[in-house]
Amino acid sequence: MNQHRIQTGSAGRNRVWNKGNKGLAAAALLLAVIMVVAACGAKGGAGAGGAEAESPASAAPDSPSKDKLDIQVSFYPMYEFTKQVAGDAANVQMLVPSGVEPHDWEPTPRDIAKLEEADVFVYNGAGMEGWVEQVLSAVSSKKLVKIEASQGLDMIEDAEGHDHHDGDGHEPAEEGAHEHDDEHDQAHHHDHEHDREQAHEEDHDHNHEHEAAGHHNHDHDHGGLDPHVWLSPALAITEVRNIEAGLSQAAPEHQELFRKNADAYVAKLEVLDQEFRETLASVKRKDFIAQHAAFGYLARDYGLRQVPIAGLSPELEPSAAQMAEIVKFAKENDVKTIFFETLVSSKVAEAISKEIGAQTAVLNPIEGLTEEDLSSSRDYIVLMRQNLDALKLALNE
Repeated sequence: MNQHRIQTGSAGRNRVWNKGNKGLAAAALLLAVIMVVAACGAKGGAGAGGAEAESPASAAPDSPSKDKLDIQVSFYPMYEFTKQVAGDAANVQMLVPSGVEPHDWEPTPRDIAKLEEADVFVYNGAGMEGWVEQVLSAVSSKKLVKIEASQGLDMIEDAEGHDHHDGDGHEPAEEGAHEHDDEHDQAHHHDHEHDREQAHEEDHDHNHEHEAAGHHNHDHDHGGLDPHVWLSPALAITEVRNIEAGLSQAAPEHQELFRKNADAYVAKLEVLDQEFRETLASVKRKDFIAQHAAFGYLARDYGLRQVPIAGLSPELEPSAAQMAEIVKFAKENDVKTIFFETLVSSKVAEAISKEIGAQTAVLNPIEGLTEEDLSSSRDYIVLMRQNLDALKLALNE
């Protein structure tokens, strides 16, 4: 009964964000939160249609309207999924600007003010937005509906700082793939259908839980979690259904519209999911080397083995020993392509490719849109198909 329960994370799930010398920044942010809350209270409460957040230029938010929901979302996948469900019933705005790596982004007082005035806040959860718990605990708005899109999913545990190259160098990356067999597929599809049914049948429970959103729940807080669930089309479907249920709670008068929009978008995601299953089932090799450990769910759900150069945070560079293990693995397995990604430096991937005489190619974690993506009107589905094409080419070499 907790498929759509509102959660704001925990300290254990914030390790992606809380690294290095973040203590002073956190203290400064908390002080800014207090000042913003006080300022908003002095203005007599928050109303819909606050200052605009930067959103993808290819899908700019409509003009603010009192008849529309004011929705703030954390970063790009949440923007795309929410916009597809909300349609014309909401103004959807994105906190993390286009072209910014969300692992590195931190909210400003202006961003906190937007949350004070919003009707809905949609975020991925599972530690992706490490600032969520601290910020939302300080937001005083009573009307704000918080939707954790990853709620109820079967998460991959991977605490920040764990070595991804223990033992022979790659056992941790391979373990997830061995779990992907016919039994897993059947269970996954059963769970997916169960999630969809509960998204429609448990609205009453979801509404009740929203009323208690101030109480943090830690049902699946097992330490560090891999938050990159949107990179599996199968799991993206559940995120869309969670968003649909949350928006229906926030604006029940638009429930039928949200259901219709979600059904239409889920149908497209189901086609994408099938394309991944059919294409990746027949590739010659199953191992791929990625710039950071963003593709664990994609690998698990489609029978591949991810060998990440870095951990869950893309800015963490591997040690010399880890680099040597990656190079050894690539040579022993005749890897011909090293994947790098958008929004972060590709120098490590390029160094490895040069060492082994391989080429480089983009495998996009879709954490944000580049200027090229914006100018070409690329969206989540387009970028995921590009990822599929890149994997198909690399894994058939």
